[in-house]
Amino acid sequence: MHLDIPTTQQITALLEHRHPVSVTIYVPTGRSTLEARTGRTMLSNIRGDVDGRLEADGVERDDRTWIIEELDSIIDDDDFWDRQRDTLAVFLSPGSEMTFRLPNVLEGSVHVGDRFHVKPLLRAVTFPQAAFVLALSKGEARLLEVFNEGPPVVVDVPDMPRNAWVPSANHIHMARDRAYVRLVDHAIRPILNGSDLPVIVAATEGIDALFRTVNTSSRLVDRRVPGNAEELTDLELAEAVRSVLDELYAQELADLTLLVDQRNSQGRAAFDLADIARFATMGAVDTVLVDIDTNVTGTVDEETGAVEFIDEESAESYGILDEIARRVLRNGGRVLAVRSADIPLGGHAAAILRYTP
Repeated sequence: MHLDIPTTQQITALLEHRHPVSVTIYVPTGRSTLEARTGRTMLSNIRGDVDGRLEADGVERDDRTWIIEELDSIIDDDDFWDRQRDTLAVFLSPGSEMTFRLPNVLEGSVHVGDRFHVKPLLRAVTFPQAAFVLALSKGEARLLEVFNEGPPVVVDVPDMPRNAWVPSANHIHMARDRAYVRLVDHAIRPILNGSDLPVIVAATEGIDALFRTVNTSSRLVDRRVPGNAEELTDLELAEAVRSVLDELYAQELADLTLLVDQRNSQGRAAFDLADIARFATMGAVDTVLVDIDTNVTGTVDEETGAVEFIDEESAESYGILDEIARRVLRNGGRVLAVRSADIPLGGHAAAILRYTP
């Protein structure tokens, strides 16, 4: 797989990270050899910019050297650049490196400060454009990982049962089927537990319903791909799953927009960044939608949530939307990174509150 979808735990860790030398880079890469080569050249050019900014900020030579050497190791890795998606995200701090190859087209940017710039990465979690597909029938069971483009990847699942042995007696038939789907669930559980990707079943109505009685994944979605999975090729399954994902995301946004309107009429919504930052600090935000296309810089007081807006990014300022996201997640809320057109009332963010302030 040439795709790295960050988990919620990884997102939270990146948001909580603090170090005087923290570098975040987003580079559009594409998937073709030519696009990846362009992205590689862009990162090589960014290297000099990062070195200059670190030196201008008075970063010690050892820390600066570590950052640049890590960038060089990424730039020089031929195999890594042969395996790209749409955007490469790089997070560097002395002693720490993390990269993600994302299926989302994000704008290129460089950020240097005391924390990482994580908001664009939230898009990959909000709408990952990828899913696990369990193609399940009595004749076979297989697990696929589907992306927004290209062929799916067949996931190697140790202990996956090959098929269901079905005797003629109806009651034994049901017992055997249930045992079969339970074995399938047990086999895929270690893989699904380590991912935040949605899980979609491709099966007949009966098999799907039976699997849901034993399923242990919290990421299983209500919609399924209908039909006998044995009669669908991997490519056909991938196309069907992409349609399901599009429907799920469109419905989720529509439902959220209606909920924001409803909560606003009840006095339980906020649209001003200063208000949202304050409510996030109080733990009053249940869900916040943030504009992925905008970077608003400044500071947010740790105790009160008071916002100071600063026109230009500096070592002392940071992305306010990132900080709002961190505080919402820290207090058990939900963060969705969406396009500006999907923000109710056209602002930079919209929040649903847990109670009327």
